[in-house]
Amino acid sequence: MASPKILIAFYSTYGTNQGVAEAAVEAAKAAGADVRFRRFAETAPKSVVEGQDAWKAQVERASAIDEISHDDMLWADGYFFCVPTRYGSAPSQVRAFIDTLGPLWLEGKLANKTFTATTSAQNPHGGQETTLIGLYTTAMHWGAIIVAPGYTDQAIFETGGNPYGYSMEPGKISDKGKASVAHQARRLVNMTAKLA
Repeated sequence: MASPKILIAFYSTYGTNQGVAEAAVEAAKAAGADVRFRRFAETAPKSVVEGQDAWKAQVERASAIDEISHDDMLWADGYFFCVPTRYGSAPSQVRAFIDTLGPLWLEGKLANKTFTATTSAQNPHGGQETTLIGLYTTAMHWGAIIVAPGYTDQAIFETGGNPYGYSMEPGKISDKGKASVAHQARRLVNMTAKLA
């Protein structure tokens, strides 16, 4: 059986979600997946980005990673999105790309693929769950199959018990966080392999 093809895509203003995505890439590859690692394009005005040193540094840090494309969406058997929370939803950079997927959706080319997601917010009650549920609602419109981690591993409990997907506050991902992300990535790879 061929390795499942997993697209891991992130948007990260300051680096948190890139770190989560990198942990997901490592775990998905270890689980036997063929992985594409991509970033969502920065759509904020250059003057705004360059007005914050940390934001500007993250744009430069991520610049060597290819931007996500429709070809990546068509290629993949499953999707793993890592994005921050913005007012209880995915950031505009992610939504802007999703809003271009209408033609693929109309042709049914996003259906029957697996989907999971992670997020971050300034605090544990800052909209993490609504961000993940919002992304899952979009994926359901595509006809994708949601692969949430649920309470299927002790690692979920050790990082706050979010059954929708790993979530954290800004900063560097902890070892416990990496274990939780690794479980979510392995679960996505395993379920995708059964369906692909």
